[in-house]
Amino acid sequence: MSCPVATELGIRRLLTAAGQAPSVLNTQPWRFRIVRGEYAELYGDRDRTLSVSDPRGRSLHVSCGAALFNVRLAARVAGHRPLVWLLPDPEGRHDLLAAVRMVELGPPTAAERDLYEQIGRRRTNRQPFDRRHVPDQVMSELRTAAASEGARLVPLGRGATAELLDYVTIAEDGLLADHDYLAELAAWTMRGAYADGIPAYAFGPRSADDPSPVRDLGAAHPGRPSACFESHPRLAVLTTPGDRRVDWLRAGQALQRMLLVATAHGVSASFLNQPLDLRDMRRRRDPYHRRGHAQMIIRFGYGPAVARAPRRPPAELMTSF
Repeated sequence: MSCPVATELGIRRLLTAAGQAPSVLNTQPWRFRIVRGEYAELYGDRDRTLSVSDPRGRSLHVSCGAALFNVRLAARVAGHRPLVWLLPDPEGRHDLLAAVRMVELGPPTAAERDLYEQIGRRRTNRQPFDRRHVPDQVMSELRTAAASEGARLVPLGRGATAELLDYVTIAEDGLLADHDYLAELAAWTMRGAYADGIPAYAFGPRSADDPSPVRDLGAAHPGRPSACFESHPRLAVLTTPGDRRVDWLRAGQALQRMLLVATAHGVSASFLNQPLDLRDMRRRRDPYHRRGHAQMIIRFGYGPAVARAPRRPPAELMTSF
């Protein structure tokens, strides 16, 4: 069985899978380099860095980690074992985030194939969710998925959820008062987006409730309709033991594995990362918490079918230097 990075078709399959990953404001801030037909290198795309809301590059690393997980899964479905080195050149290129060498292993398991099938089905859903409760068994599988990638998913009870939503509201007010943030948001929430960014059809409605369980990514585009969202959203926080670049990459891989498991169960997800973005904008490091450093705030539930945000063609993800 030929190595996935040794043929044009194999490379295209890897890049297509990588490009389906979630990313902050759908910036898709990744590039790939194929070296001698033997291994793939993942780079952060500096031209797609959110300089205002992500000056540390945390969200960029989480996004690239999600793309890396898809590459790993695509390699496994192609009959190979991906061997991954995170930050393989710490003294050299800062934008080189990972290297992946692929060793022939044999056919994937049924579970691996099923997870791979969810890559193209996963969506970020900013619509109202219905009142169905996400079963404890599903939440347990999501926690297991996160743990297998070195992260931790912490589901919140009603009291903690209400408190966190208040923090989210305060953080959103702080973000929307920053003109540079609004300009950056407007640049990546384009009504006619066709390859990246978040188009109007993916904004979702404004929340008629306060505090809101969804992020208003259409804040730079007034006049959208409002809707009532679930009164008791199911929130969880994804944490890592540390708050370094390697932890952010692991968080991204954990996030994507978890989202694919959720998709397989018909569970929708969206994100409420305003407090984390505001912290990053102020260049403050996350203090140590008993349950780890927060990297993502996630809302789970059962929502309607939504369209996929646009994606860049696989050929645009390649770099040769």
